Amino acid sequence: MAPRSLVLTAAVLLSCGALFSVFVPAPLTRTSVSAPAAFSAQTAAALSAAVLVTPTVAFADDSSVWIPALSAVGAGFAIGLAAIGSGVGQGIASGRCIDGISRQPEVADDLRGVLLLSLAFMESLTIYGLVIALVLLFANPLIK
Repeated sequence: MAPRSLVLTAAVLLSCGALFSVFVPAPLTRTSVSAPAAFSAQTAAALSAAVLVTPTVAFADDSSVWIPALSAVGAGFAIGLAAIGSGVGQGIASGRCIDGISRQPEVADDLRGVLLLSLAFMESLTIYGLVIALVLLFANPLIK
């Protein structure tokens, strides 16, 4: 007999396929291109050109400010996401530990030890984010 997860995955895929086959697409009618459609196409073309040109602008000359500016943004994201993720994880772990201790007070010492070890590992991930942020700000390998 197949594992339960394989059977459930196949059932979901088959039901999604059946659901999508029920809907019939409306026939496409050609109309003249209006001004908003042309404007949106031009806007999309301008944005894609800007995205393609941005890396070359970053290395344009020695006085370019793109790399330090984008490094500062990256450092902010690195430390912010690391702190948020670690904070949420520590909160969930602490709450579950308190729930476990309230249900079985006799295993409080074991749970407390495992909790402190897991909190240390979670905090080390935040410190890695801080290290990445400091490297991006002060020892950036992208700046010559």
